[in-house]
Amino acid sequence: MQEKRRLLGMTLGELKEVATEVGLPGYAAKQMADWLYKKKVTSIAEMTNIAVAKRSLLEASFEVGAVPPVDCMKSVDGTIKYLFAAGAGNFVESVYIPTDDRATLCVSSQVGCKMNCLFCMTGKQGFTANLTANQILNQIQSLPESDTLTNLVFMGMGEPLDNVDELFKVLEILTSSYGYAWSPKRITVSTIGVAKGLKRFLEESDCHLAVSLHSPYHEERLSLMPVEKAYPAQEIIDLIKEYDFSHQRRVSFEYIVFKNLNDSPQHAKALICLLNKMDCRVNLIRFHAIPNVPLESSDLAKMETFRDMLNNAGIVCTIRASRGEDIFAACGMLSTAKKQQNK
Repeated sequence: MQEKRRLLGMTLGELKEVATEVGLPGYAAKQMADWLYKKKVTSIAEMTNIAVAKRSLLEASFEVGAVPPVDCMKSVDGTIKYLFAAGAGNFVESVYIPTDDRATLCVSSQVGCKMNCLFCMTGKQGFTANLTANQILNQIQSLPESDTLTNLVFMGMGEPLDNVDELFKVLEILTSSYGYAWSPKRITVSTIGVAKGLKRFLEESDCHLAVSLHSPYHEERLSLMPVEKAYPAQEIIDLIKEYDFSHQRRVSFEYIVFKNLNDSPQHAKALICLLNKMDCRVNLIRFHAIPNVPLESSDLAKMETFRDMLNNAGIVCTIRASRGEDIFAACGMLSTAKKQQNK
């Protein structure tokens, strides 16, 4: 029996093709989009302004494709990590992070990752597959707290700009009037610097950008992030400098602070030179330990000194609050555990 195609994650253009395929008028695509993205139905039977006979034709080949999470872990601080199935035996994670005035969801874009960063548990899984637009959007729409979300960050498992075609479908649905109609300013896409995808993102999207940096020195960053060989930080920063971030759109740099590795005043000075005259901010992040990796988080006093040096140099720098440390905090840990359990 042929597997049904999933409507959730289809753009308006793709829904028009579906309408044509089953003999529906063109305007039915907008009706389907309303049911999917505004009313968030879970079955085609709920699309009551489409004729029953046409719904039956739709149901023969299609399904909504909204699938609830298979597991979750809740932290004492309110953070919830959700696990979603992503094909046979595979899982991805999303993390719901509520604060006083906002609720952020950290979304995954791939099963595993090709980039193999030393400090990342997802990289230890290797790469299995790109998530489809359906599988990415499902993490948002099938989240129990979906209606409370104020912000999205594509900082979960995988490299979003290594899956750029599916990512852009999701960004279109999130920001278009036929979809969620979110402001792009509520969405941040994180990357370690895949140049081809980054250039397209800079030209076609108004969403915020976050770049994983972690060291201002070429050799040191290379030891942490093999991608530095193909896409050196200096080249990525030079590319970003060609675009205007002086208005509402924002670029930030993520900097995990490792004990006695990248937390010295010399590193802060080198980072100030590297980001010279950029309109940006830097987020300092505590390292969440992962198995078999000899890295430790820097202490708070060193992080505060580092932050103050950047702020005094005119670069907005904050220390990101650490969340969910009691629930397999590092990205990829829960999905790795689930996969091993199933074996």
